Amino acid sequence: MTIQFNSAPFLSTDSARLSSSWSSSTKPTDSSGGTFYIPQLAQETPASSDSAVETKNMKSVEARLAEIKAKDAMSRTQEEQEFVRANDKKLAEITAQGKSLEELTAEELDYMQKATGFVNTMANLSPKEKALYNKAVASGDTEAAEGISQIALIRMMGHMARGTDGTTYDPLNTEITAANIEKYFRHSFSDPTGEVTSRFQALIRFMDENPDA
Repeated sequence: MTIQFNSAPFLSTDSARLSSSWSSSTKPTDSSGGTFYIPQLAQETPASSDSAVETKNMKSVEARLAEIKAKDAMSRTQEEQEFVRANDKKLAEITAQGKSLEELTAEELDYMQKATGFVNTMANLSPKEKALYNKAVASGDTEAAEGISQIALIRMMGHMARGTDGTTYDPLNTEITAANIEKYFRHSFSDPTGEVTSRFQALIRFMDENPDA
């Protein structure tokens, strides 16, 4: 509400009511012949319709984003994927950095995977493991970070994966340590090229060099 007064002091509530029935040019006089002004009624400024429309539109966009994000990537239409890219501000901020996937933090990858509907591997890392991932990325050791990504992928299998000598283990409840990488995680992949083994070795080396990470 915007209240406007003329230069004369506000007199009383009754005077304000009276002023509504008089023209603004009326100047009543008091008993001494002097003239006094009755202030005009306060005028209420209607709420901005533009603001209300904007708020409604924002809620509509948020509701649509939530509806789309409830689907995986394969269940989304091209229009839905484009809607997310055009309207998800946080996703746009991550993309605008111009970084490769290997340069993003675990949290940024986690958000991107969820927003785009792809396999959300980063959700399988604990806060401590995400911190380890971020430290590897920050230090430029992308191979060690990829080793952690491989473990996050293994955990997508659920509570049972293959370990050494045909044994099985629970990857979701197996901590990332050098011993567990050697005994369990590295045996969960068929690795004819040796790339996965190289990543795990880089991760073990990085953990040895950063025991407090």
